[in-house]
Amino acid sequence: MTQDIREQVRERYALAAVQATSDSGCCGGGCGPSDLVVDERFGASLYDAQDTAAIPAEALAASLGCGNPLMVAELREGERVLDLGSGGGIDVLLSARRVGATGFAYGVDMTDEMLDLARANAAKASATNVEFRKGTIEDLPLDDATVDVVISNCVVNLSPDKPAVLAEAYRVLVAGGRVGISDVVAEDHLSPDQRAERGSYVGCIAGALSRTEYLDGLTAAGFVDAEVQFTHPVADGMHSAIVRARKPLTEEA
Repeated sequence: MTQDIREQVRERYALAAVQATSDSGCCGGGCGPSDLVVDERFGASLYDAQDTAAIPAEALAASLGCGNPLMVAELREGERVLDLGSGGGIDVLLSARRVGATGFAYGVDMTDEMLDLARANAAKASATNVEFRKGTIEDLPLDDATVDVVISNCVVNLSPDKPAVLAEAYRVLVAGGRVGISDVVAEDHLSPDQRAERGSYVGCIAGALSRTEYLDGLTAAGFVDAEVQFTHPVADGMHSAIVRARKPLTEEA
């Protein structure tokens, strides 16, 4: 089951990468193998036009997220940032600009086509403080305590093993580091079956956690000050949400 879900996600986003130069928009867009459509609840329309002015068009076209994690995470000069499920690279490139020459932005993605696209976009943007690594978000290819901030844009809901994702985010963060995630989150009253009725797994709906499940998962991973704030609806009883939490300082642990 886990491998089936991962392969479905990989195939969907490989297709999105290939078609990024023309059309894109998978999450919530109801797109099939030859039917990628733009959905205003997801993608580049959720970013400030000023921020994306210097971003390659292909990175914008491949943006499939449900929010703007840079605003959620409030990135600062000199920070090291990791984007989970970095896709075509838009959030890594925007992060690299925010953290400046003294900072660094990593992206991790499991899809070769998206990694190729992201690296090409980084070259077009002349971004030198970025690196894209192949891997899954359940088993991150980074050492312990590598980054100050973990961001993600509508990707955690796609994972078949969310506790592993949150545990890995905790592991790679330095003490006092933080997560700032945009994700699809269900209202607490919706059962998993009811979530599945509202959309597919690869469409970022069926696999979404509820608000309480998210908060409990962050706490179980070791995070503190966890919060989940709904921003805009993406289906009946389901919302794009801002998810924040912090890894305790050593003396707090």
